[in-house]
Order: sequence, then structure tokens, then C-alpha cells
Amino acid sequence: MINKYIPEIKNGTSQNFFLMAGPCAIEGEEIALRITEKIVTITDKLNIPYIFKGSYRKANRSRLDSFMGIGDEKALKILEKVGKTFGVPTVTDIHESHEAEMAAAYVDVLQIPAFLCRQTDLLVAAAKTNKVVNVKKGQFLSAGSMKFAVDKIVESGNEKVFLTDRGNTFGYQDLIVDYRGIPEMRAFNVPTVMDCTHSLQQPNQTSGVTGGKPALIETIAKAAIAVGADGLFIETHPDPANAKSDGANMLHLDLLEGLMKKLVRVRQAIL
Repeated sequence: MINKYIPEIKNGTSQNFFLMAGPCAIEGEEIALRITEKIVTITDKLNIPYIFKGSYRKANRSRLDSFMGIGDEKALKILEKVGKTFGVPTVTDIHESHEAEMAAAYVDVLQIPAFLCRQTDLLVAAAKTNKVVNVKKGQFLSAGSMKFAVDKIVESGNEKVFLTDRGNTFGYQDLIVDYRGIPEMRAFNVPTVMDCTHSLQQPNQTSGVTGGKPALIETIAKAAIAVGADGLFIETHPDPANAKSDGANMLHLDLLEGLMKKLVRVRQAIL
């Protein structure tokens, strides 16, 4: 399915799920290239279609002194270099309508953060770039209500839409995944992705730094593949404890290959 949306993606005709993975934020060129090289080696070995993920700027931080980025143009040029160096498509978040055209000049997929999935002007601006638009389901929304986000993009002239689940608000400082949402969103005839790392966040901690439960990433990912998710979204880093954003819920890069091998077997079992 993925090659219908991104024809040039490697391994796009395989029967595997596709993977959107990389660091939460672009921290610098060297580490972005190092992470990509490692993931490309793994995904090529396992015939997994791969999209590199990295946010050029983090707009929704809890605290004013939280890391937000290394500069928009600098980070976007790193995303562009990653794509050209390794021949992989790239995805980054946008937060306001005027960012859509700017980011689209450098990446293949524009991602709408969960908090912003109802922002009509933002969705329309992303749609008009004619890039693939990955909309994250709001933690406060049902899966069924994401049909309206899809409609906004399609009715703006762009049928290249992904939907990504990242859990539902459960109390004030936790999230829970309702796996009924995967087939419900797939019924809209769009690729549906499970965000295996952000769905394990513990937001709104008193420190102002989001917590997480990365030990459960494998559990979330296995269940998502088992219920038919088309893709997985995983933030990964060689040193999560020192990552500049969302390190508390990232997968250590050294664990990625073992996890992907297990998930490929799950995928094969359900085909």
C-alpha cells in the first residue's frame, strides 16, 4: 500500500508494515545521519519500507526552557540531506499554516501533531502542498472522528493521507491505546499507523518534563501489527537519556533490529 503514496520508497512492494522512525527532534547533522544509516541497514535487511522521522522544531513544549530546535532552515536542510544521502523519504511536523509550504520544499511527508488535528487552516495548507499528510489522532478524540480530518484534506484536493494513533487521554497523566481504533480508521481507506512511543508518554508531570514507559514499546507494536496496522511510528536514539526531546519514551537504537525481526514474524503470521 505504501508505494501508492510514495512510489519511490524502497521495499515498497513488500508485504511488510512500513516504518516511520528517527529521533524526536533534529539535534544535528552527524547524529541524524548516524541514526538513519543504522535504520536503513536494518530495514533493507528485513525488506521494510522506511521513512526517516525528525522534527525540525518542537513547538509544543511544557516549559519555556525546553529544547525547541537548532534553527528551522538548518534542521530542514539536514532532513533534506538525510533523504538524499540514503535515498529515503522524510517526515517532519508542522504547527502553523505558513510552515506547510516551507517544510514541503525539504521533506516528503508533512505531519500534523495530535493537538492540532482539528485545525482546518493547517490541514488545508498541508493538503495544498500535494505532499503526503500524516495526521496524528488527538488524544482527546475517538478514532471515528478522524474521518473529518481525512475529509478536510481530500476535499482540498489531496488524497495522500495517513492517520496515526497515539493513544487516548486516561486521567491527567497517562494514555491508553484502544486498538479498536486501528480497523476503524483503516475503514476510511487510508494507511493507518501506530505511534508506539508517544502512546506510552506520561504527560503533564510536575517537573514539566514528560515521562514515559519505553519498556512497553514492544507490547504496543506487536498488538498494533496483530490488529492490522499498516505502519509503525517509533522514535529512537542511540542515547535516549541524553536526547534533547522526549527521551523518556524513546526506544534505544540498539534495540530496534531485534524488535523489527519479531514484528516481521507477527506480520507474516497474520497475512
